[in-house]
Amino acid sequence: MSEAGPGGPPGGLVKAREILSIGELTRRIRGTLEGTFGAIWLMGEVSNLRAPGSGHIYLTLKDNEAQVRAVVWASTARYLGERPRDGDQILCRCRLTVYEPRGEYQVVIDYLEAAGVGALYRRIEATRQRLLAEGLLDQGRKRPLPLLPRRVAVVTSPSGAALRDILNVLERRAPGLSVLVVPTPVQGDAAPRELVRALGAVAAVPDIDAVILARGGGSLEDLMAFNDEAVARAIAACPVPVVAGVGHETDTTIADLAADLRAPTPSAAAELVSAAWGDLLRRTRECSGRLGQAMGRRLTGHRLQVRAARAGLIDPRERLRHAAQRMDDLHGQLMRLMRAALAHAAHRRQAAAIRLGAAAPGGQIPRLTERAQGLRRRLRQAMRLQLRHAAARLAEDAGKLSELSPLGVLGRGYAIARRGDAILRHAAEAPPGTEIGVRLHAGVLHCRVLSARQAEPGEP
Repeated sequence: MSEAGPGGPPGGLVKAREILSIGELTRRIRGTLEGTFGAIWLMGEVSNLRAPGSGHIYLTLKDNEAQVRAVVWASTARYLGERPRDGDQILCRCRLTVYEPRGEYQVVIDYLEAAGVGALYRRIEATRQRLLAEGLLDQGRKRPLPLLPRRVAVVTSPSGAALRDILNVLERRAPGLSVLVVPTPVQGDAAPRELVRALGAVAAVPDIDAVILARGGGSLEDLMAFNDEAVARAIAACPVPVVAGVGHETDTTIADLAADLRAPTPSAAAELVSAAWGDLLRRTRECSGRLGQAMGRRLTGHRLQVRAARAGLIDPRERLRHAAQRMDDLHGQLMRLMRAALAHAAHRRQAAAIRLGAAAPGGQIPRLTERAQGLRRRLRQAMRLQLRHAAARLAEDAGKLSELSPLGVLGRGYAIARRGDAILRHAAEAPPGTEIGVRLHAGVLHCRVLSARQAEPGEP
């Protein structure tokens, strides 16, 4: 220990100092950050995005409070279905680190998606909307499965558990069903193309009644081959019904929507295809059991009948005598019935002859003639009476018409004066010098008015 010099630590003690380089400090900060935070999820807006020729993507994530630099290495960037753009809101999984040359902390993104929906979901939804607009997802085009398919094609991975599950179900439920396995990748970049090829190969195989398109569960990325538009179109173009059993019950892909029938799992798809076979086997077993029981009961009943018949057997000669007696009885009944039928026929013939005689034309002509003469007399009387009534009405109407006729008035000494076509009613209507016509009962006078005056009261 020694005394502290000028500017030394208080209390006069000397403390050893650890001097770090800038690089060492940066490395310690980096180790602390990476060890403390690990993998984190961030959501923010993309800005200052750069994509140089190296394949890396550099950007800045920001929100209303702060911003952080971010980088997507080329090994990750090549698997991005859709690269972000400035202004996009993204959700990313990243890890915190320090860029030592500048002493800045940044995040390294190993997965990103559009915030909320996600890039994969956007691609799937865009594909679904296109197919929906074309009618490829309509329920009206779905085809029913055949009741008892005899040959089924299974399109799936040959090494997956889905194939084993399907074969186990079909063997247990439909042992007589023929199964054609069409191996194909169900994951990866080449999977959509291979799935289309496999479905096309199935279409070329004769006698295929149905197709099972299946794979086990997985992440959304693992199932993307079954969200491919080309795969959906190949399913729709398949000439036989397609049952899709992709993933787990909660997974729904474009292939499920395009298929004729969707099963929640590969095993459930096999159960749907073999449903009728299972019911047929069950019913066959039930019917076989019931048939055995019924045959046993029938045989027991026949044995009892044979025993009873054997006990009731009589001498054949006695049976012949009984038959002869029965024949005599039947002969007597037949003769009685024949006599009764003949008597009834004779009675009907006699009654018909009587009715025919009554309806003969020779007997009806006098009666009809007499009736016609009576009708003729009544018609003449009615016509004479009608004529008398008509003549009386005519005379009465003629008298009334004569009373109302202007000619009748003229016959009593009156006359009608006209000036042109107008009838004169007042003397003022024909001033002196006017030419008028006077219609008498017999003839017309053409006159010139010399004078005109009004008639005095009481003057005729």
